[in-house]
Amino acid sequence: MAKPTNAIIVHGTCEQSEYFSPDHPALSNSHWLPWIQKQLLIKGIATQTPEMPKAYDPVYTVWKRELERFDISATTLLIGYSCGAGFLLRWLSENSVRIAKLILVAPWLDPDKTHIRGFFEFEIDARLDARVNDIHLLVSNDDHPSILKSVGQIIDTLPGIGVHRLDRLGHFTSKDLGSTAFPQLRAIALDETEAE
Repeated sequence: MAKPTNAIIVHGTCEQSEYFSPDHPALSNSHWLPWIQKQLLIKGIATQTPEMPKAYDPVYTVWKRELERFDISATTLLIGYSCGAGFLLRWLSENSVRIAKLILVAPWLDPDKTHIRGFFEFEIDARLDARVNDIHLLVSNDDHPSILKSVGQIIDTLPGIGVHRLDRLGHFTSKDLGSTAFPQLRAIALDETEAE
């Protein structure tokens, strides 16, 4: 398996009030995203955390255009958080792209179709593992029910992926983690042994 030479980390959504608030960092610079970006950079993996447009009201085609500004190849690591994980699943399902590794952190697919109109109107490619060398999913047992439902949908479609069930870490926000560090994610991203 090719080691990743570059990585792209895609954040999730937020409320409009948070998006425009000067008291909150940009989503691409929030929670553990800057920390894991730095961890990957230290290991020589060129890492980008793009700011996806209008994250409070995301449009798939707009996010797709933003992602596709970057080089994505068989040596790319993609990390998606929440809605960003669901977005990457859709993008990979709809595009015949090979990548080195996909990590889905608390993936959300709006399973009840109540929040983002049209964003998740797709079928997960059940043969995704033929184009993605390594797929991992991180979920906490006390995350929101819609996250747990999304996780169930993903595992049903992709039963062979690596599932990492963590305990009492909520939605993996910096508040839930008690830190901006996320060592479990680092271990999985860098193939270290302490991933569990």
